[in-house]
Amino acid sequence: MGTALHVDNLKKTYGRYEAVKGISFQVEEGEIFALIGPNGAGKTTTLRVIATLLAPSGGEVTMAGYDLKKHPEKFRERISYLPEEAGAYKNLKGIDYLRFMARFYAETPARLEEIVTRARGIADLGDRLEVKVGTYSKGMVRKLLLARALMTKPHLAILDEPTSGLDVINSLEVREIIKRYAREGISVLLSSHNMLEIEFLSDRVALIDKGLILDAGTAQSLKEKYKAGNLEVVFRSALR
Repeated sequence: MGTALHVDNLKKTYGRYEAVKGISFQVEEGEIFALIGPNGAGKTTTLRVIATLLAPSGGEVTMAGYDLKKHPEKFRERISYLPEEAGAYKNLKGIDYLRFMARFYAETPARLEEIVTRARGIADLGDRLEVKVGTYSKGMVRKLLLARALMTKPHLAILDEPTSGLDVINSLEVREIIKRYAREGISVLLSSHNMLEIEFLSDRVALIDKGLILDAGTAQSLKEKYKAGNLEVVFRSALR
């Protein structure tokens, strides 16, 4: 198993404000790696830099031998990004939205149908794919967007709060989808405030606060290190 993503001393500044102050980590192939921390810790900024939406201010990010600063287009070919507040075109049917997005990646009609078929399976919305997205519940929209993020089987899926605002059942279904595709070889970099979700999903976790990584490891190793029963207590202890 190789390394899917390598981040070395990544920095992001806005004027004098340092949002990310020099963090380093790597995501292995087929691994689910999570960044956890409070609001303003630098999680989403980090994800947006890796998703090529923000330019890094310093450090190095590499994937498959390509440097983010020199070859951002190579990153875009290999990643998918699902922001916390993402939406879909409300006037399109669900299936038409998936087909529209798949056209950006499909080189042939056969490849298009392959991607759309996979997306159908991920979304698992049945006949609801034949009606407009504007009629969907929040959970249905999130499943549709997750299908869009995973349907091409990207090298790295970047998921920011993947179950934000969802009920228990929809959250569980979304988590199971993510785990299933990671087992098939997709690497996942995610952020979530839900510590139970992080424990269920992640192979490794990095604790981030004020733009710095405080500690990293498996959920179990971190709990043992800080003599804590859950990741919430781990994080509180790491802040001290």
